[in-house]
Amino acid sequence: MAALAAGTVTFSLELSGAVSVSRCSVLGEHRFSLVGAQPSSSLNTVPPLRWHYNGLHRSSDADLENYVAGFTGLRRSSGGNNYCSSKERPKVSSDQLKRISAELQKRVQGGESLESSLSEASALAVDPATLFDSALEGSKRPYPGGLGPHTGRDPTIKKPAWLRQRAPQGDRYEELKGSLSTLKLNTVCEEAQCPNIGECWNGGGGAGGEGDGIGTATIMLLGDTCTRGCRFCAVATSRTPAPPDPMEPENTAKAIASWGVGYVVLTSVDRDDMPDGGSDHFARTVKTLKALKPEILVECLVSDFRGDLSAVTHVANSGLDVFAHNIETVKRLQRIVRDPRAGYEQSMGVLKHAKEAKEGMVTKSSIMLGLGETDDEVKQTMQDLRAVGVDIVTLGQYLQPTPLHLTVKEYVTPEKFDYWKEYGESIGFRYVASGPLVRSSYRAGEFFVESMIREERRKAQKLSS
Repeated sequence: MAALAAGTVTFSLELSGAVSVSRCSVLGEHRFSLVGAQPSSSLNTVPPLRWHYNGLHRSSDADLENYVAGFTGLRRSSGGNNYCSSKERPKVSSDQLKRISAELQKRVQGGESLESSLSEASALAVDPATLFDSALEGSKRPYPGGLGPHTGRDPTIKKPAWLRQRAPQGDRYEELKGSLSTLKLNTVCEEAQCPNIGECWNGGGGAGGEGDGIGTATIMLLGDTCTRGCRFCAVATSRTPAPPDPMEPENTAKAIASWGVGYVVLTSVDRDDMPDGGSDHFARTVKTLKALKPEILVECLVSDFRGDLSAVTHVANSGLDVFAHNIETVKRLQRIVRDPRAGYEQSMGVLKHAKEAKEGMVTKSSIMLGLGETDDEVKQTMQDLRAVGVDIVTLGQYLQPTPLHLTVKEYVTPEKFDYWKEYGESIGFRYVASGPLVRSSYRAGEFFVESMIREERRKAQKLSS
């Protein structure tokens, strides 16, 4: 047994061979159970589900189930408070169990979050013997597994040539890049190694030259650690991320105002630990930025704020120009792709409310393709987005960050992306960006989008006068 220290509370991780609970092999005959400060004396029982993690109280079975499922992709067995995957897993030797146990303990005691360790623990379900080989033995063998039945590499699906991109260059790109270090701005463009960074920063002119649009960049607010565990995303997760910098809205606004971009996208990690989900942080940043540079166009790509519509209203009325929230995938795949705290109807409700919260509000969403969705499901999702008034939609290829994340089921061809662009325009979207390398903030400041936003602004001003 390995004791994992999390704050002031000890969790026990039990690894025992050939344990079967309610006819369900737990992690392929290896049992991983979250237990409280009083470890269970029996292999088949778990103490009452009242426990703390870094000061956060979790009291119900459903809370624990959603919490574990969100970070490990596992499901609860039918007969008790244990978690199992839906298919058989390979056995590991007692020596391997000891090595894995020691490595998990070392990682958590070294400051790694419990969620991260659990995610790695669930990866043992695919091939435990290889999980920590590189750390313990210096092995260079690739790890083929993932977070459960929907993850890992698929060797039959090869990355196509159309996903290759030229290295970014251009005068405007070099100018913006050179000013980042002094302004201390955290751009998603660089952090996520976005393939479109040159095209966006150059104003739509491609990776190698100037365009006729306005330079666009995406800035991350509220820290770099998310409270959710979506299975397509490589952002670090924690139940208790560091509190946000209270001066960030003012400092970020001042830095952006002095930077050479005409369109900025403000986004953030999910902050379920904050009462308002971080909505006031967004609103303060927008208001300060608009006061300093009224002509700049501001898009906010926000979370669902746990469905809190008052938070949506607060951001929508902050002075932003585009309210963006990503639906991410089709309805059937929501629970596989996104954290259980997110949801299809909840996201649609957020977009609908944002549209209604302010006259002339431009709304936007994004869909990833290549996760196993069908054409009919994509059409239905696009139709549902239009039904709640979404103006702009982007469609791009899902790319697996690591083998621990969701498997790519298909590399969608450029021709199929062209089809989705035509389909989106045919059902009434005012702008559709669709392509293998398109991301949610792709060329957000393109000339047509800029013109549309300014036209909506003029209409709203006329109605209010």
